[in-house]
Amino acid sequence: MVRVRDTAWTPAERTRPDADLPERADALAELMHGRRTVVLTGAGISTPSGIPDYRGPDSPGRTPMTYQQFVGDPAFRRHYWARNHLGWRHMEAARPNAAHLLLAEWERRGTVTGVITQNVDLLHLKAGSRRLVDLHGTYAVVTCLDCGLRQSRWALHEQLDRLNPGFAERVATRGAIEVAPDADAVLTDTADFRMVDCPRCSGVLKPDIVYFGENVPAHRVQEANSLVDGSDLVVVVGSSLTVRSGYRFVRRAVTTGTPVAVVNRGRTRAHDEATLTIDGDCVEVLTRVDRALGA
Repeated sequence: MVRVRDTAWTPAERTRPDADLPERADALAELMHGRRTVVLTGAGISTPSGIPDYRGPDSPGRTPMTYQQFVGDPAFRRHYWARNHLGWRHMEAARPNAAHLLLAEWERRGTVTGVITQNVDLLHLKAGSRRLVDLHGTYAVVTCLDCGLRQSRWALHEQLDRLNPGFAERVATRGAIEVAPDADAVLTDTADFRMVDCPRCSGVLKPDIVYFGENVPAHRVQEANSLVDGSDLVVVVGSSLTVRSGYRFVRRAVTTGTPVAVVNRGRTRAHDEATLTIDGDCVEVLTRVDRALGA
């Protein structure tokens, strides 16, 4: 399964939250009651934690990096690693919000059987979710494309700091740094940045993040399929489902007769197939659902 998008990354149309949002939240709680629920999350669940998304109404137009660009152009890799050297720390510092915490709590109660996330921010793990599929990987691990060696992003950070003393401070003097959704920052001048090669084979290092045009590892797809197949309900939270690697699980549920509910700001690819849709803030909606579940 390749991570691809069908449309350009342009901001989504701004919509108004549903006027009957409380009633819709109650309806979602009723759907979840007594059902094994799997949750599929996207960037919208993490924006309250300060992590930007690609498609929100206030997001700037972006051109995400492709796998082919990364592996095919050393200059592009240097540019990426310079941005990532700053951006990943912003993601590391982010903390789960109430929506992440509620999903973890629902798992502990047995209401949610697992979470499939398209995000690379580790906020579900930090919140306490345990049956978790990081579909597109995470920012916290770096992999060698040649020998497969894996190391922590913290270890690489220390090496890059030694090779690029004062880099972050120099960039900071040029003004505010805009952070992008995949653990990098938006920079233009990166020509003097020095990269690090694999310490074992001198191969190319890459974050353990599935780039556009790259295959999602088969074992992650299989684990996510298993969660969907064992569920009685799939709830999408904070995703427009523009990326096919996430939408395919909605299609899998629908074709087997499993109902799908969607909580998102704005319309999604699943709206015409969903049993229930809720246009609203993820934190507000899930908080209302939690109250209804406890009633």
